[in-house]
Formats: sequence, structure tokens, C-alpha cells
Amino acid sequence: MGSPYRQFCPVAKAMELLDERWTLLVVRELVAGSERFNELRRGLPRMSPTLLSRRLQQLVKAGVVERQADGGDVRYVLTPAGRELRPVVEALGAWGTRWIGELGDEDLDPKLLLWDMHRHVDRAAVPDGRTVVQFRFPQARQHSRDWWLVITPEDVDICDGDPGHPVAVLVIADLRSLVQVWRGDLSWSAALRAGGVELQGPAALRRSLPGWFTLSPFAAVARPA
Repeated sequence: MGSPYRQFCPVAKAMELLDERWTLLVVRELVAGSERFNELRRGLPRMSPTLLSRRLQQLVKAGVVERQADGGDVRYVLTPAGRELRPVVEALGAWGTRWIGELGDEDLDPKLLLWDMHRHVDRAAVPDGRTVVQFRFPQARQHSRDWWLVITPEDVDICDGDPGHPVAVLVIADLRSLVQVWRGDLSWSAALRAGGVELQGPAALRRSLPGWFTLSPFAAVARPA
């Protein structure tokens, strides 16, 4: 728990738990469906494992999260109290989309972008069988430059190394442009026309690829004029 505000106000009492650095983002990842420690780490790539472990312990102690262990398989699952935070997270995301739209270069993270995108693939819209989409960010650091999504009818895997399967479509993108597409600030067609995103592959797959992704849950939030 954070430092006490020493107020009886329920907002103050809630914030004693939730306003510590990273805590609400851990809840965001749990709300989004991450349950295992490594999944949470991939959604919070700049959070240290030690701090993540500490925050999870705090949330368990507060009754927001339940730690479920089955042999070596450990999952962190939101309790009823934790599930009540979903509309709080969604409201904050909508507010942030609407009123805090400016992104600095330090906010752009290909690892986080691909992790978020892999959770929002419309597998029914993707060709049958295994489909591999490669993403290349030429301006990124070498270790973050190439990523692959391996899409099957059962699952979507994200890889930071070549999975060894034929690539259906190569997406070459300026990282900022693809983040803007993902957030709903820029349409696929506008990004393609401006050259911020380029698709390479068979014409039919290039045309259909934007429909393979449902975009960020906040992409449809109305922006101020």
C-alpha cells in the first residue's frame, strides 16, 4: 500500500492502493486478460520483474487479485473486487485518449504495440491455416526492429525472432505511424497513402490485412474538435 492520505474519503482510501507507480497498469493488464507472470511482463516491458512481483503481492493482500497455483502453473486472477475496476480502467483509457493525445518518442514501444495488437486479431478474418505477418520498424534499435505474429485458428503468438514459417505480409512501418493507426488517430488508408506504413505481399492479402485487426479498444473514442 502507498502512503496513507489519512482521509476517510473513499477516493483517498482507494488511491492508497492504486496510485503507486505501475499498480493500475498491472490491473490494466489483468483486465485485458493476462494471467501469468510472463504475460504481465510482456504487457509491462519497462517494469522490473521484482517490482511486478511486489505489486502483485500487494494486490493479492488487498483482495483485488487471487493467486492460483496448480503445480508449476501460477495464474493471477481478478477477484470480484478486482473485476469492479474494469470500468475504472476503461474510463481512464477513454479520458486519456480524448484529452491527452500527444505522444513523445519515449512513449513509442514496438514490444508493447505488438503485444497489444496480438490480443486484438480477428482470427475469423484471417486466411485459414497458419498466417505469419512480419513487422519491421526500420528506425527502431536493431534488437526491436523485426517482429512476427503467427496466427492460427486457435491462437496468436508474438515472436521477436524469425519463427521459420513463410511470411504472408510484411508490414514496414514508421513506429509512430503504426501506433497512431492502432490508437485510432490515423486510418490504415491514410497511413498507407502518406508512406508511414507499407505492405508487401500478394495484393489480396495486402488489401485484407487491416481487417485482421480490431484495433485498440479506445480507437473509437471521440476526440475533441
